Formats: sequence, C-alpha cells, structure tokens
Amino acid sequence: MNLAFTKLHGCGNDYIFVDCTGQGIANAPEVARIVSDRRTGVGSDGLILVCPSSVADFRMEMYNADGSRGMMCGNGIRSLAKYVADRGLTRKDIIDVETDAGVKTLTLLRRAGLVENVTVEMGEAVLDGRSIPVDADGKVIDHELSVAGRTWRVTCVSMGNPHCVTFDADPASLDLERIGPDFEHHAFFPARVNTEFVRVDSPTDLTMRVWERGSGETMACGTGACAVVVAAVLTGRSQRRATVHLRGGDLKIEYRDNGTVVMTGPTVEVFSATIDIPDARLDGRA
Repeated sequence: MNLAFTKLHGCGNDYIFVDCTGQGIANAPEVARIVSDRRTGVGSDGLILVCPSSVADFRMEMYNADGSRGMMCGNGIRSLAKYVADRGLTRKDIIDVETDAGVKTLTLLRRAGLVENVTVEMGEAVLDGRSIPVDADGKVIDHELSVAGRTWRVTCVSMGNPHCVTFDADPASLDLERIGPDFEHHAFFPARVNTEFVRVDSPTDLTMRVWERGSGETMACGTGACAVVVAAVLTGRSQRRATVHLRGGDLKIEYRDNGTVVMTGPTVEVFSATIDIPDARLDGRA
C-alpha cells in the first residue's frame, strides 16, 4: 500500500494524518505502529484518520503509537482543524468534529489565510471515579496511591480519556521512563492511564511532563493540560484560567464554572509525503 500522509504537530505532539474522506485504509492499528516508529517509519506519537461524519463536519479516528485506539486527542484535533482548512476541505471558521469522546466544536484562528491556532470546546471534565475509570467511587482528589516505591497524592480526571495528575514532584527531575509505565499499568487504572507530573509556578502558570498510555512520554498532551488545570483548581492550586507549559510549547486552558473546559493552542504542518507499506505487514504475516 502506498500511503499518502501529512505530518502535523501541536506543541511537539506529532501525528500522521491521512485523508479518509473518500476511502478508508486497511488495518489502521498496524499502520499506526508502522508509521509511528521513529527509526523504521515516519516517526510520530500516533495516526489520525480524517473521516466523514453523519453528525459533524468531520470524524477523527485516532490511534496511539502502539496501535491502541484513543478516544480523544487535544493536540491532534487542533491539527485536524488545520489539515482540513488549509486543504480547502472546509471553508468554515467554526467546525464540529466527531470523536470517540463526543462531538467537539473548534474555532479556527488564521494568519495569512492559514490556520495558526485553534480553540477547542473540550466538553465537561468527568470526575466520577468509575466513569474515568479508576478503581474508586466518587471524586478522586489528592488520593494516596502507592506507585514505583513511594506514595503519591493523585487527582483523577477524564477529558474523554483517563488522566492521573500529581503535584508531588518537580517534573524536571523525574526519571519518567522508569516511573511512567508503573502509573500507566497500575491496577488502580483498569483502562490504563495518562499521567501528568506538575509544578505550580504561580496560580496562572503550571509546568508539566506527561506519560501517555500507548505512546510513552510525549512533548505535549492537550487533554492532559486540561486535566492539569481541572486538578489544580480542585486542589486550590490554580485559578480557572491558566497557561500550561509543556516540553513542546504552551497551551491556554480555561476551566469554566459550569464544569466545561476550553483549550487554545498552536498547530503546525511539518511535511507531506508517501510511505510504502507491504501488504504482508497489513495481513499480519511479518
């Protein structure tokens, strides 16, 4: 299969985009694993298919680097907006995108005719433990959890995917390659989890690193930045509007009084090309 693709990123969280508005692709999980490999493939945090939708302008189908399906991706959905607008697939300034976590509304902010920033209505933060899901009832706020040989206080939030936020260590000094997998696969998280390690710089500035389920450490995580501000507000560490500083850039997050979250951040196109994927790989024979 000769696959045409475009690579885009939001704050360094990079994805391979494929236009599936006319025709889908075979074995998307395996394609995600192939193209995401940073030595033998293109190199990315995952694969995003741009698909038609019966309930929105487009549908986002997202796969992590390990081929697992992702319900929602904040940086990915901003890049999807740039992808469809810059290619003339839409002329709208406000579009709706169907995701596995529901329909999201995006406002496109252009410079010289090209999309540069996108504001996303991320929906309501889910705080009920079983709905996130975690192995606890009710809200999970500053909950003590034993991971990697120590006790952490964690606050758990779903932004369409599960997040575990902790303020217990300076993210700059963490051995995330060692600690991240222990959080991701902890029995407390039945669907695995994304984990954010956060330093509070001020009530309006938060610095984080993230370990994403299925991808490892990434340069940024949009839903994670949203979860961080929600957790910081719930624990009295932050105002409702804050800038989250990630390794790949900054995101503006607002946690509204009604429980919904809004994210604004940049999106950048890197390049377009094609990659040849042997049919044997798609059939699982190699």
